[in-house]
Amino acid sequence: MKIINKLLRKNLSAAQTAGFILSNFIGLSIIVAGLQFYLDLRSIWDSEDSFVRRDFIVVNKKIDASGLTGASELTFTREEISDLESQPWVRSCGNFTGVQYQVSASVVGNGGRGMSTDMFFESIPDEYIDVADGGWQYVPGKNEVPVIISKDYLTLYNMGFAGSAGLPQMSEQMMSAIPMRLRLRSEKGDKEMTLNGRIAGYSNRLNTILVPQTFMDYTNGLLGSGEKENPRRLIVDVSSPGDVAIGKYLDSRGWELAGDKSGSQASYLLNVGGGVIVGIGMVITLLSFFILMLSISLLMQKNREKLHALIMLGFPLRDVGAPYEGLIVLSTLAALIPAIVIMLLLRGFYMGRLAGIAGMASGGIWLSLTAGIVLAAIMTVVNIISVRKKVKESF
Repeated sequence: MKIINKLLRKNLSAAQTAGFILSNFIGLSIIVAGLQFYLDLRSIWDSEDSFVRRDFIVVNKKIDASGLTGASELTFTREEISDLESQPWVRSCGNFTGVQYQVSASVVGNGGRGMSTDMFFESIPDEYIDVADGGWQYVPGKNEVPVIISKDYLTLYNMGFAGSAGLPQMSEQMMSAIPMRLRLRSEKGDKEMTLNGRIAGYSNRLNTILVPQTFMDYTNGLLGSGEKENPRRLIVDVSSPGDVAIGKYLDSRGWELAGDKSGSQASYLLNVGGGVIVGIGMVITLLSFFILMLSISLLMQKNREKLHALIMLGFPLRDVGAPYEGLIVLSTLAALIPAIVIMLLLRGFYMGRLAGIAGMASGGIWLSLTAGIVLAAIMTVVNIISVRKKVKESF
């Protein structure tokens, strides 16, 4: 084997090998570091409302500047919903359902002081909600209903109402632990029901008070007309929140996005930027792959007579190709290991500076490591197969 190595590596170009290692190192570094940065930054949006789908928007119609827009003009017709569902960036579309009765809620703290207020409910299809341990289920006739409240409401209470009314400020955990009493009454006042509310979560993306769809259908049928009404708002599961095509479509129809749009736009830019970075890394890695393949092919072409002579002398084909296969493996490892080290160093640098961002959390390193290792393994296997094919052709 030592004799074979000396004979076959005689014409080896150190510059070509170094060029492959350097270009492969750059490509793999961009891929694993870019993917890791994307995963870590993505946690900011994933942490928001973990019980609500991330890729959704809420759509409503604009109110006329005069303020005289009729109630029926603010609802969506079946034809308008069908047209929206036909757009290429829409995966699914659900309706917001409102109550057909009066709602009031009261809470009492440990000190005996409490508050009561009129409120409202809305619901969206249950497939858009993901509350752990089945915490979003409601069985008709049950005395407890889960509720999701906008975080803005709790902030308004703490920063505005609590101070002026002499009530204590409350965290999300404290608010969730306080019993909530709900009183539902028909518009005519002839029907009424009382039950307990349980806060299942807080949303900073949905500016409403959500209850399960089953509860809404049950109580509307019991205390209201129970008739299906055209929705005033739609929740739309889209392929890319923040896509410019969405804004153009809504503007053309005189509709608008509800809530803060900056999160969706930033998420869209992150997806595009992440795709561009990984794409550049893939191009560089593929170029390095072809550099190595070309270098090995040229080297084997120069050693064609030696390869043929070694085979004719009885050396196994595997032994004859082993020096080239070893060169491929060592060169790939020489690029992959430093690329992983660079990724970890960069990650330590930016994680320390971004740790204060709300919702920022580690995305884990296993996916990016696996991506780098799998890509390097594919390149190695393909090159080894090419080497063995060239050796057989020399026979």
